[in-house]
Amino acid sequence: MRNITFLLILVFISARLQAQQPRTYSSSEIYHAVQKLNFLGSALYLAAHPDDENTRMISYLSNEVHARTAYLSLTRGDGGQNLIGTELRELLGVIRTEELLAARRVDGGEQMFSRANDFGFSKHPDETLRIWNKDSVLADVVRAIRKFRPDIIINRFDHRSPGTTHGHHTTSAMLSVEAFDLAGNKNVYSEQLQHLKPWQPKRLFFNTSWWFYGNEEKFREAAKDNLITMDLGGYYPVIGKSNGEIAAISRSQHRSQGFGSPASRGSETEYLELLKGDKPENQNLFSGINTTWSRIEGTEEIAKLLKSIEHHFNFQEPFVHVPELVKAYTLIQKLDDPYWKTVKTREIKEIIKACTGLYMEAVATESQSTPGSETGLRAEIINRGPLDITLQRIAIHPGNTILKPGVKLEANRDYSFDISTVITDEKKYTPPYWLLQKGTLGMYHAPSALIGFPETPAVLTAEFDLVVAGTPLSFSGDILYKHTDPAKGEVYQPFEVLPPVTASITNKVNIFDDTTSKNIPVKVRAVKSGIDATVSLKVPEGWKVTPESHPLKTTFKGEERTVLFRVTPPQKESEGFVRPVVTLDGDRYDMELTEIRYDHIPTQSVLLPSEAKVVRMDIRKAGKSVGYIPGAGDKIPESLRQIGYQVSILDPAGISAASLAGYDAVVIGIRAYNVSEILPARQKALLDYVREGGTLIVQYNTVGRGGTLDVKPPYPLRLSRDRVTDENARVTILAPGHPVLRYPNTITSNDFSGWVQERGLYFPDQWSKEYIPLLSMHDKGERTKEGSLLVAPYGKGYYIYTGLSFFRELPAGVPGAFKLFANMLSVGKQEKN
Repeated sequence: MRNITFLLILVFISARLQAQQPRTYSSSEIYHAVQKLNFLGSALYLAAHPDDENTRMISYLSNEVHARTAYLSLTRGDGGQNLIGTELRELLGVIRTEELLAARRVDGGEQMFSRANDFGFSKHPDETLRIWNKDSVLADVVRAIRKFRPDIIINRFDHRSPGTTHGHHTTSAMLSVEAFDLAGNKNVYSEQLQHLKPWQPKRLFFNTSWWFYGNEEKFREAAKDNLITMDLGGYYPVIGKSNGEIAAISRSQHRSQGFGSPASRGSETEYLELLKGDKPENQNLFSGINTTWSRIEGTEEIAKLLKSIEHHFNFQEPFVHVPELVKAYTLIQKLDDPYWKTVKTREIKEIIKACTGLYMEAVATESQSTPGSETGLRAEIINRGPLDITLQRIAIHPGNTILKPGVKLEANRDYSFDISTVITDEKKYTPPYWLLQKGTLGMYHAPSALIGFPETPAVLTAEFDLVVAGTPLSFSGDILYKHTDPAKGEVYQPFEVLPPVTASITNKVNIFDDTTSKNIPVKVRAVKSGIDATVSLKVPEGWKVTPESHPLKTTFKGEERTVLFRVTPPQKESEGFVRPVVTLDGDRYDMELTEIRYDHIPTQSVLLPSEAKVVRMDIRKAGKSVGYIPGAGDKIPESLRQIGYQVSILDPAGISAASLAGYDAVVIGIRAYNVSEILPARQKALLDYVREGGTLIVQYNTVGRGGTLDVKPPYPLRLSRDRVTDENARVTILAPGHPVLRYPNTITSNDFSGWVQERGLYFPDQWSKEYIPLLSMHDKGERTKEGSLLVAPYGKGYYIYTGLSFFRELPAGVPGAFKLFANMLSVGKQEKN
């Protein structure tokens, strides 16, 4: 019985986490759901990151084959870059998680994850598995297979070609191949079998394409006798879109990566290589696998009922099918197969609700609450069809707040109920569960019951108990928060349960360039009313803080107060973290709340351990005024202000040689030429600024295979895909006497200690003699790369191109990166002094 209950929880949560507001269905969508109801087969697509999935294949499996389909992404994309904002690392992972869920809502798939942390680009699986905990990630893949029970698995990447692509990519395939054989073994990861059962998939495929052969010509010439060829370009009249159109809309949800995709129509060929299992016949991936109701014993009557509904579906009056659907539902409840019983119960209940025209929701009167607090709710139900339906009760879980109206729902009448409930007094919060405890470079922590889930389950749910066609039925859903936006209209977002107080430090890096004390403000937010607490600040050894604590009282919910702590650094260079702690009613709270708001995903409340870095370093600089042209999103301007620069954000549209004349240096943000349509047209003004004595620092941009940008630098250079991913890779100084390495700070190899995630990326690999390469570095086993930092005098000024990852290092408070960047900003100033 425990296994059945656990499966019900797994499937129910998997479905509801992808929903935001109550969904309504057209008749064609109901019919499509009935088609899926009559297919009992499942497919798992597996890769490493958000955007790795083949949305054409997922859409085809879900909408053409009608299989239950999921994408298992080993990571949440935390190590990438952000084209729509400044969020990186954990916050970017939250954004990309929501973008994946949005993509699955489009293509019909479900979404799963492992605990692997995307630590950045990796060149080889050996490196990946040194940083990830192989056994834990492999266990997560096995768990996903046992939970989802796929008949077929499709890998996006090849497990036999380590070193030819991202190490995470190859690793995802390697772990999939290994897990395929382990998932059915009861002696492997046996602790999972407390709630799950061993499961052996039937087939494992590799979704190959020309890309894995190097180019299209090689792929055309390659033998394909061992490949399954599939046309994924079909058109679905019921949906009104082609498979390619659905896939493009799905992929375009990855907005933080700039993956807006054009819709494709017409025939599209995909290739699969069979890795394990017997080869299917007639290009049918499920051939020889029973995907009908007969795969479960005792389902003859269920199959007859549901096939009849599919064959005689009434698009004008779908409610006429409710009696037969309810009868089939009752029969499904008697099945002995807990997996398919759970899956098909969920599906048929959704179809019944859609056919009746029922609308049900329960929303909170506020967006946030805390454990132990009373929360107001409003439940609403409308019977928008002609059937007789009785509302027996509304229950709020947990808390057992129950209403028993026992009323017959009149057609198209709105029934609303105001309910008050108390959230159970536990430290159970709704923000992303994998971030509530600090993880490692390669792994996140998660409670075993939540491993694989895309989001944290809602704390509050509403259950509507009804009688439909004479049969008791219960429908459950998350409690959401709903409000009316003046511009957008009705808006739903998650209802969040948070700690009673949170604390944060705005500046995540605080630089002390001498022994002078500085104020560090701590902002405390009261999530509930009537806070009477004390606030303290933990500092590293050798640092001092006054006062020891501040008393803090608030009156209103949502009230914010800021207290100041005076922090004094040690005499010598030092770095560490300061951490605010709020003590309330004997409990200590040390979490920071960050809200992420974008139009394309639901509002996200993220809790992270609250901390800020403090750095005592001897840093010198020349010049004060810096103009910064934003690119794809970074926090370098804030970092430069930390060391005393006056930074102005420049709009490319207003750039001219005259407007730039007052700046000691101008910095171009990462990928600015890639994301700004106006900036390339301002290249002449930028170079004129340099010619007249300015310093222009261009950070990395990406290019196609040709290696050229749309703009011309002062002298020729060719960008490449060269990168150094080992943040500890040895750095050799090539020109120790160059001003950028000598003034005003002397740069040594020690200044490259403590870097995070990588050294840099997209280095130039060819340049003219006017550029002076300053540094050499390489990953293990590779040739040296000298293009990470190039400096060229141009007219009276300097042009600098760098692929070093300052956009990661400065926000992380890396002292050597600050000193090197200050030198770049100061180049040429020595001659003027």
